[in-house]
Amino acid sequence: MSSQGVTVVALLADPDAPTEIAQRMARLLPARLADRSGQGRRFEVEVVSEPFTAGTEDLPTLMRRILERGSAQNWDIVVALTDLPLHSHGHKLVVDLSHEHGFALLSLPTLGGMRLQTRARRAVEVAVLSLAGSRASRAEGPPPSQPSLAPFVSRFAPIHPTQVGAEETADLRYVVSGPRGYLRVLVGMVRANRPWRLVPGLSKALAAALATGAVATVNSTIWSLAESLSVPRLVIATVGSVALMIGWLIVDAQLWHRSAEASREARQRARLYNASTVLTVGIGVLVCYVGLIVINWVWALFILNGHVFAYTTGTPLRAAEYWTLSWFVASVATVGGALGSGLESDEAIRAAAYSKREQERRHMLQDDDGDQVVT
Repeated sequence: MSSQGVTVVALLADPDAPTEIAQRMARLLPARLADRSGQGRRFEVEVVSEPFTAGTEDLPTLMRRILERGSAQNWDIVVALTDLPLHSHGHKLVVDLSHEHGFALLSLPTLGGMRLQTRARRAVEVAVLSLAGSRASRAEGPPPSQPSLAPFVSRFAPIHPTQVGAEETADLRYVVSGPRGYLRVLVGMVRANRPWRLVPGLSKALAAALATGAVATVNSTIWSLAESLSVPRLVIATVGSVALMIGWLIVDAQLWHRSAEASREARQRARLYNASTVLTVGIGVLVCYVGLIVINWVWALFILNGHVFAYTTGTPLRAAEYWTLSWFVASVATVGGALGSGLESDEAIRAAAYSKREQERRHMLQDDDGDQVVT
């Protein structure tokens, strides 16, 4: 414990989403930790944003980095937060704790995609109280009630403890496994990618799609095609155009992750990275597609003439015709948007890929090291 009975807790967070989560929870943690710990303890919480996972996902290496970082500062407890999926002997890591050294490593994707902020805060609270209780028992003798990690397991099932190697720094490890665990991590990765950020990044593609849709809406050939297509064919057109857009974005921005390692865990990471990238880009594209349908429908209401449409297609212009035309034009416009996406800056699109974010962290770490050398 630090002086005057104050426990200094450092939240060591990777840049981007983990840092934002840490900064939000830091405002609540001191009071919540003091209330839950009792015994008159006080807590100070600091947030340190740096790419501590840069260049590696090896657990022993990461734990060693956290230990070295904590030893260089006047911190009692260090909790490291990352949005990268970490693996341990074929399982997805939730949290590693070292009660001897007073630090923990938390992988946010394993908490799932719903209520991530609340789940992360509760996980950090339980980890800090467990580490603080262990330190108090060594310094002052056994405390009246030492925090248990049982609430952590029951609250975030299917999380369960697993064995830790004798040579490792951690002394307690929790993982998720099985299909539910895989799905939980995948959803958490997509949530951490924040797919809604992809939509503003596709401004040029959206402009191309809107221009294509505006022209297609007043094209009599498109009217006839839309009237001749059945619902199954419209669905096929939707799936085809969306898949084309997703594939083009991934290929053009070089988002597909290829691992240079041949290990089982490296293959698992690559599959998770690629699955999360496809889902993230897919959600962004679907949001754009729905937006195109709405905009095309409004444009058709404004521009179409019922007499001309009926004369050309032989069908009166009713609500169903507006809907069918807007739906089909959205598919046509999405193909045009895929071509327009080639004009985009890759940075906004690459933000949806874990592998590209990892490359950015490596560059950040190299820049920091370069600055230190210069100074």
